[in-house]
Amino acid sequence: MSEPTAQTEAPSPDADGIRHVQPSVGALAAHRPHTIAAAVSDLDPDIDADLDAYDEDAQAGHGGAALPQGRFLDRERSWLAFNERVLELAEDPGTPLLERANFLAIFASNLDEFFMVRVAGLKRRIATGVATRSASGLQPREVLELIWNRSRELMARHAACYQEEVAPALADEGIHVVRWHELTDKEQSRLYTLFMQRIFPVLTPLAVDPAHPFPYISGLSLNLAVVIENPVTGHEHFARVKVPPLLSRFLEASPQRYVPIEDVIAAPKHLQELFPGMNIREHHMFRLTRNEDLEVEEDDAENLLQALEKELMRRRFGPPVRLEVEESIDKDVLDLLVRELKISEAEVYPLPGPLDLTGLFAIAGLDRPELKYPKFVAGTHRDLAEVESASAPDIFAALRGGHDVLLHHPYDSFSTSVQAFLEQAAADENVLAIKQTLYRTSGDSPIVDALIDAAESGKQVLVLVELKARFDEQANIKWARKLEEAGCHVVYGLVGLKTHCKLSLVVRQEGDQLMRYSHVGTGNYHPKTARLYEDLGLLTANQEVGADLSDLFNRLSGYSRRETYRRLLVAPRSLRDGLITRINREVQHHRAGRPAYVRIKVNSIVDEAVIDALYRASQAGVTVDVWVRGICAVRPGVAGLSENIRVRSVLGRFLEHSRVFAFGNGGEPEVWIGSADMMHRNLDRRIEAMVRVMAPAHRATLNRLLETGMSDTTASWHLGADGNWTRHSTDPEGQPLRNVQEMLIDARRRRRGTATP
Repeated sequence: MSEPTAQTEAPSPDADGIRHVQPSVGALAAHRPHTIAAAVSDLDPDIDADLDAYDEDAQAGHGGAALPQGRFLDRERSWLAFNERVLELAEDPGTPLLERANFLAIFASNLDEFFMVRVAGLKRRIATGVATRSASGLQPREVLELIWNRSRELMARHAACYQEEVAPALADEGIHVVRWHELTDKEQSRLYTLFMQRIFPVLTPLAVDPAHPFPYISGLSLNLAVVIENPVTGHEHFARVKVPPLLSRFLEASPQRYVPIEDVIAAPKHLQELFPGMNIREHHMFRLTRNEDLEVEEDDAENLLQALEKELMRRRFGPPVRLEVEESIDKDVLDLLVRELKISEAEVYPLPGPLDLTGLFAIAGLDRPELKYPKFVAGTHRDLAEVESASAPDIFAALRGGHDVLLHHPYDSFSTSVQAFLEQAAADENVLAIKQTLYRTSGDSPIVDALIDAAESGKQVLVLVELKARFDEQANIKWARKLEEAGCHVVYGLVGLKTHCKLSLVVRQEGDQLMRYSHVGTGNYHPKTARLYEDLGLLTANQEVGADLSDLFNRLSGYSRRETYRRLLVAPRSLRDGLITRINREVQHHRAGRPAYVRIKVNSIVDEAVIDALYRASQAGVTVDVWVRGICAVRPGVAGLSENIRVRSVLGRFLEHSRVFAFGNGGEPEVWIGSADMMHRNLDRRIEAMVRVMAPAHRATLNRLLETGMSDTTASWHLGADGNWTRHSTDPEGQPLRNVQEMLIDARRRRRGTATP
């Protein structure tokens, strides 16, 4: 805000009874940051939203006879199947070796978040007695037991893949991840010096006895359970040593030889330094996962930032949901941990060491390009490069005259398109205002810097920062403070709704008129992940889109009752109904003999109303293709229900993240892109926006993309009616199928004359 105040008032309701949150961002205490690196998951943060019972009777207005029970796949099982696909990439010998290590780390990181959010939320619902049967027909306790059993199987496979395949293959390439007893005397001596100088001073052994209660074990921390004996009394005691989380996970004992830090701490000589005069009887590693979901009751919060601050502190003390232990752990020690941590035996996961293979991110990051995917550097989009000057593309010149630019990241450079759009707007003296949503962004963000530059040069800058972006709360509070101090108007949207739409609006004086330039995307304004996430974006000077964005920003920052837009579908008001209307319209086109189809590309699809509309379209004979990265509750290929529905999944070097909806529309194809997945949270509890793509060439491009992803000649996973996914990576002759991501990379290289032969 340009005029921050020391105190803020409780938000007032608007005409719709929706309250806006616009507190000051002053004086927030720093908290421990929590990051989950490179996670591929897109978990639903609101367990209540996805466990509410689906009332099919309420959907009767969509027409058709009652649909059969058991038509929805279980979402938790589907998520575990998604992470199994990640694991299959790590298990695949055809995946470059360091990429296999990376996928192992991603699998582990995904599963951490799954337990922290989904399992924790499910347990909370059961404990409070408000859990209901899921749409798949399973009772909450059945879902929980399914999770325990399936995750146990997958974690065992994950450990075996590392122990039996990836670690030996790394050793063959001269990258050795070894245990303490495998080190040479010289290496152990060197690490002893390192231990005494840099590790020992930050360790705090905590004893457990009548004077020292069992210590608090923080979530995701690695810990040593140490049993020591007093040589004078002969009494045994338990102690816990926490592995410092800010130190490197793997320490380099000598060039290309790495040892887990817990092995260094647990070396006999080193433990003796921690417990001098005591006899070290045994030690065991363990790791605890806690509920780290946020519960902020915004309706009762005078200040969202204060409520969030309190909840971030409370997050550290969430109840346990999983205990990982080395399989060699002593039974008495395990019994002590289970008792003191108040965790059930079903939540204990014995595994071969080392625990916490998220540490493999460090190994995957080693500078060994021959063991990774071939390097790809995105180029400037050809529609921008045509007007490229000696310095950078002139985005406004490229868009003038109604020439929309359809961006496809990471194949098209983010820095020379979206980032350049905002940087040029900040520097352009004819630009009067910039309006921007920020859900996630990066450290030292050029996007934030551009917005600050714009505000400091006198432009009106409105930034809608979503404070509750999962595990990015700390970073977003920081950006909010930084933007506010620079003079930006910083707001936080509507109470009870996360702002997840990806929007930029630039207002520019051109002669005697004001022009609006817009960007609507499927991904975050995050320059780093834009090199790893597959996303789409539309840059346009179309004034209908500009007017829509103006209206939507006014609703988010002020008071507006607008619910309909010209070229946008906006959740929670119109997006679900808008899509279902279009799905139903395809039925009418099909019955009239006109071209009809539904093609969807999303991260997740679990919304029962949308799925039922797809089922009814399939029953009417409409072809339905669903390209989903993660969770899918659609049950395809069921006779009389979904035999016209196909479901595919693509995983690879880039994270498939774009959302696309295409309809045959009787021969006039209609295509939409935007931020929304087909989940309750997106359609009911978030501000989401999808934009209609109008240019025939762009519609054709997106339809070709969808057709390629769904083709039987493209490598992908196919979903069966039983809920099982089958990988299709080779043809009947054993030859590799086409990789859609490599095809797109090669297409960009051909344009620059650097295609692979």
